[in-house]
Amino acid sequence: MPNPLSLSRTRLSRVAALTVATAMICGTLPPQSALAQTETTAVSTPNTPPQTLAPAHQLDWILTHHILPGFDRLAQTSASLAEVAASHCTPDDPALRAAFTHAFDAWVTVSHLRFGPTETDNRAFALAFWPDSRNKIPGTLRRAVTETPREELATPEVFASQSVALRGFYALEYLLFDAAIQSEGNADQRCALVAAITTDIAHTTAAIRDDWHNSYAVTLVSPGPDNRYQSEAEIRQELFKTLTTGFQVLVDMRLGRPLGQFDAPRPNRAEARRSARSQRHIMLNLTAMEPLALALAAGDPALMQEIDAGFAKALKRASALDDPSLAGVADPARRFRIEALQQDINDLRSLITTRLGPKLGVTAGFNSLDGD
Repeated sequence: MPNPLSLSRTRLSRVAALTVATAMICGTLPPQSALAQTETTAVSTPNTPPQTLAPAHQLDWILTHHILPGFDRLAQTSASLAEVAASHCTPDDPALRAAFTHAFDAWVTVSHLRFGPTETDNRAFALAFWPDSRNKIPGTLRRAVTETPREELATPEVFASQSVALRGFYALEYLLFDAAIQSEGNADQRCALVAAITTDIAHTTAAIRDDWHNSYAVTLVSPGPDNRYQSEAEIRQELFKTLTTGFQVLVDMRLGRPLGQFDAPRPNRAEARRSARSQRHIMLNLTAMEPLALALAAGDPALMQEIDAGFAKALKRASALDDPSLAGVADPARRFRIEALQQDINDLRSLITTRLGPKLGVTAGFNSLDGD
């Protein structure tokens, strides 16, 4: 039987590692942005299921302790971001960058939950158009700050019909951290665009939260012939798919894209590299996914222990990278450490696929990333 105390100590050490990594990230940023990051270094300890969680209660636990709090936090921090942006719109404003950090963190911690309200009306892409493989964001932003009439930016309904390349956290990151974009147009137009994007983020995240609370929460725990899910097995299949999709994003995209090939690394493809958040996203993603994995393993303490150990190993290696933007992919010595992290996460993914999947009687299945 796994020792609950040892698991608790492991999680506490993991939170400490994430805080240290955040402080390290701050040290790589210019003074004003470092101040903004320092104000947001605290990362909430995720809810983790008790060792005694029974399989019969796992769906309720996942909904009430993992999904709903995550989307509540996302909507709250996004509303705060929009409120701050209304009066603090210059790129290096500490209050704006702090609010951006809070809201972006909240998105990353629910970004693996790509089903239901998140997928309605392409909301996930409206919040997070990444990877931008055709480099559409900068060109779309340049046109917006030089050509788009101000009334189109000031009207939320009109702005919501714009290209996803103009919306969400990655477009906002360009405006706050990319010098080339900051030189386009004039300050008033750029401020209007910051306000438009943050208002749109707030509206989108509020819609996701409301759909979860008003309808989809009941759907997720009430399978039946007239429901989207016919059985609890189908619901577990959906949740297991979100977990495996999260691993796919980590291995193939957050790590695989910048790694490229040994003789052709792609550091400029690292996610959120302009704001030096690439390493942080990996750690936030891992930290957020573990409670879901543990809850799905409820009733099998030995498997829960193995899953916990796998996440601990990956998070320890991720926190030790000392590479906020993953620029080390182009340095053979530092690249080895990033490849080792990718292997740790692959090992964890294999554990989830070969041990947890059969336990639940499910497979990974098709996900929204397939075919992209």
